[in-house]
Amino acid sequence: MLKQGATLIDRDLGRQPLSEAELKRLFAGRDPRDFLNPRNELYRRLKMKEHPPSAREAIRLMAKEPNLIRRPLVVRGAKAVAGYDEEALLDLIR
Repeated sequence: MLKQGATLIDRDLGRQPLSEAELKRLFAGRDPRDFLNPRNELYRRLKMKEHPPSAREAIRLMAKEPNLIRRPLVVRGAKAVAGYDEEALLDLIR
């Protein structure tokens, strides 16, 4: 439980990766490429910054390689925050 009163449910994406179907639901109405982790080796090796994958390909790659997903990934209802953004995370739990 956070001091703001929110309870987090932790999921180890290395042990329980998100399926393509889960990722599609999670990113519905959003661009999944915004959730790619630019620090990931595969991201850099494929030069995704210069040559971004399609939205469909991004989801396929994240399902196959969970470390491509920016962390932490915090979801509440239809809203999601990827990466450590303290203000966005606080807004999420308000």
